[in-house]
Amino acid sequence: MTDQRASKLAEHIPDRRVRQEHRDDAHKLTALGGLAALSLDALSSVAYGPEAIVVTLVAAGAAAVRFTLPITVAITLLLLVLVISYRQVIAVYPDGGGAYAVAKSNLGPRISLLAAASLVVDYVLTVAVSLAAGAASLASVFPSLAHHLLAIALIGLVILTVLNLIGIAESAKALMLPTVVFILAIVSTIVIGLLRSHPVATIGTNLAPFVPTEALGVVLLLKAFAAGCSALTGVEAIANGVPAFRTPAAKRAQHTELGLGILLGSMLIGLGALIKLHHVVPRGDVTTLAQLSAAAFGTGWPFYVTNVTVTLVLGFAANTSFGGLPVLMSLLAKDNRLPHLFALRAERPVFRYGVFALALLAAILLLAIGADTQRLLPLFAIGVFIGFTISQVGLVRHWRDTRGPGWLRRAALNGTGAVLTAIAAVVFLASKFTEGAWLLLIIIPALILLFTRIEHYYDYVGHQLGLGEPIPPPTGATPPTETDRGSIVVVPVVSVSRLSQFALQVAFRLGGEVVPIAVGIDADATRELCAQWERWLPAVELRILPSPHRTLVTPIVGYVQHQLDAGRQVAVLLAEVEPRRRRYRLLHNQRGLVLAAALRSRTDAVVAVVPYRLT
Repeated sequence: MTDQRASKLAEHIPDRRVRQEHRDDAHKLTALGGLAALSLDALSSVAYGPEAIVVTLVAAGAAAVRFTLPITVAITLLLLVLVISYRQVIAVYPDGGGAYAVAKSNLGPRISLLAAASLVVDYVLTVAVSLAAGAASLASVFPSLAHHLLAIALIGLVILTVLNLIGIAESAKALMLPTVVFILAIVSTIVIGLLRSHPVATIGTNLAPFVPTEALGVVLLLKAFAAGCSALTGVEAIANGVPAFRTPAAKRAQHTELGLGILLGSMLIGLGALIKLHHVVPRGDVTTLAQLSAAAFGTGWPFYVTNVTVTLVLGFAANTSFGGLPVLMSLLAKDNRLPHLFALRAERPVFRYGVFALALLAAILLLAIGADTQRLLPLFAIGVFIGFTISQVGLVRHWRDTRGPGWLRRAALNGTGAVLTAIAAVVFLASKFTEGAWLLLIIIPALILLFTRIEHYYDYVGHQLGLGEPIPPPTGATPPTETDRGSIVVVPVVSVSRLSQFALQVAFRLGGEVVPIAVGIDADATRELCAQWERWLPAVELRILPSPHRTLVTPIVGYVQHQLDAGRQVAVLLAEVEPRRRRYRLLHNQRGLVLAAALRSRTDAVVAVVPYRLT
């Protein structure tokens, strides 16, 4: 490849990237859309966060419920710290990943794997808990559905999966109306409830006076604080999913994070004040939020609208995970810690393999527990608080190392947040240990081991392929003769490696004109490949095929068909890595087999797949 050809190519790659970004933006989130797509997990937590505080405090008697408001204020202050922190995370790590990205950059690989494992657990649990809670809430409004909770949850999972396969912006549009109605309903409950000196209606079974079973002290207050912190789950999802926002993605994500903090903090304090004003205590057959809405509206249509909307939003809160986990899995795949297929992105753009994986794991979990929310609650929120703590500690390290303007103030803020979230995680784990939280001591280390083993395998494959090492160019390359011009051997390549060397060596021996091609899906990667190719094999031109829709198959099939239409005989040579053991096939994305099938079905080219066996 000549300098002139390389320079000409480099000039056009940025233009294609700009056009591609405009196409992608049509399928990405606005700041308001981000609230619907990535914030429902956090916003819907007002349905169970304040109730968790009340249920914990009532162990010391009904009078102890008066501490609900001070504890809620403390949780809201922690929310403020987290919102500021994650706005910083968004600015410093605009490619997403949240706690994983922070830990990888500042705390080393082991802590980053702990953060990733914790977030994976939290995201899967969020889907299962949200759908199960939504099904249970719907059944409380329509008792005839009580025996179909699992079916309702699975139907909801299918709907969310389909929406997210179409595109996250499309899922945000579908969730916008329920989100707006939910916010209006909660705000109306708070405002109208605070204006009333006495509840309009009291619903639920009248319980006998509460007999204290635990003394009111620091330990119980810490338990109530930790339980109430379940209202903070989902705050990190926006920082994890920054790439899902329209340009400028970081600014839009920061605006969404701020909007979430204002809405969630206001609703938490408002509901805490209502609980204190109306002396709300747990009742066995209704939720705390249902009692508060009855106190504000009575039992007329506003009451039913509020509670049905809460039901919908609890179910749709699972969408937060669909916006966050596929992005996290794509980052893990790029770091060689998950199979590379999780980094493949569709046209919308959607990480479809991540969406499928999340849906499958959530379905298995729902089937295993029979959509019983109580069996998941002991595990819920612990994972995300581990992520909170790691993120805060990582930012303290970041500010200390960079020492920019105001670094000491920022480090103090994040350090305070780290201490508070660590306390919440430890207290929650200790108090729920015998109820199932011990499973996290098995699941999280198992995930870390899985990530580590996959990374070691890819390191081995990279060494086998000579990635990053000097690779001798293939021999036998000659300028095409007049005879050669009637036939062409197309060789798709993705990198300068022993695999490319092997494929080209085989192609040169076949005879005919050898044309290596690459698909320009990622502008930066394509530019780097062109530079490496110019140093490696300048005598043979590497042709870059544009891919406006980020697909590998269509540009190659189109190029091959164009050559066939020109009257040339075309052979396509595909070199595929052949792993030593069958179980490792999942770690290879199998794009070659997909491309071979498409070429055979849509063209008359000769397709040859040659295995490159690892030693």
